[in-house]
Amino acid sequence: MEILADFAKRRSITIPLLTDPKSEIIRAFGVLNTSVPPTHLWYGVPYPGTFIVDQNGVVKSKYFEDLYSERYSAPTILLREFGSVAGTKETALRTDHLELKYYSTRDIVRPSLRITLVADFQLPPKMHVYAPEVQNYIPIRLELDASPNYKAQPAEYPKSETLYLPAIKETVPVYQGKFRITQDVTVAAGNVLQPILAGSQELKITGKLRYQACDDKICYLPETLPLEWTLKAEPLDRERVPEPIQHKPGAPAAGR
Repeated sequence: MEILADFAKRRSITIPLLTDPKSEIIRAFGVLNTSVPPTHLWYGVPYPGTFIVDQNGVVKSKYFEDLYSERYSAPTILLREFGSVAGTKETALRTDHLELKYYSTRDIVRPSLRITLVADFQLPPKMHVYAPEVQNYIPIRLELDASPNYKAQPAEYPKSETLYLPAIKETVPVYQGKFRITQDVTVAAGNVLQPILAGSQELKITGKLRYQACDDKICYLPETLPLEWTLKAEPLDRERVPEPIQHKPGAPAAGR
């Protein structure tokens, strides 16, 4: 209890925190970390993750990573569950064929944190771009550059709509109007990110957007737009509570 109280005060956390010294709730949810032996200081802790529970106490979804050190960021979960806009710094681009606003769910990141890169599009009336599943045409595609500083998941595209093109008598999958493409990125572990953490603390994620736009009369030349997200990288909080209330070997872990 004292450990959680100290942590909440230090991090300015005002919501209630649950202490589970016997790991009863952890076991009830089936998330006890069984890779930790009973003799270890950490025995009794859970696999870190997030459950989304509705007002009736029913678990609607959950977010867990394969590696215990990697965590979904809260804004990424809110985006997935509710489509919430992050309120972070955004970059706006305009071409002859579309408007694009792109941003990250977090401007400040820490090692092993999973965030989401978001690209929101607005196309003019009668304009369309091709969806990824199109055949024989150039689809819209978001691609991130490879880097040891982050691990990119596959981009996620919305469900397309079909459009009949009378001039060529074909039906093709397209996007029109407003749509969103997202791509999750997991920041590298602290040892990999150390040069950035000890230096500029600036983490750049770069990539490109390729597409071909068409209207009801003409298909325009394909375009490739360079994209860049600049984030601030901070080290993990490794400050311990005062020594008198620190967890001691042999004592039950305070489940969290």
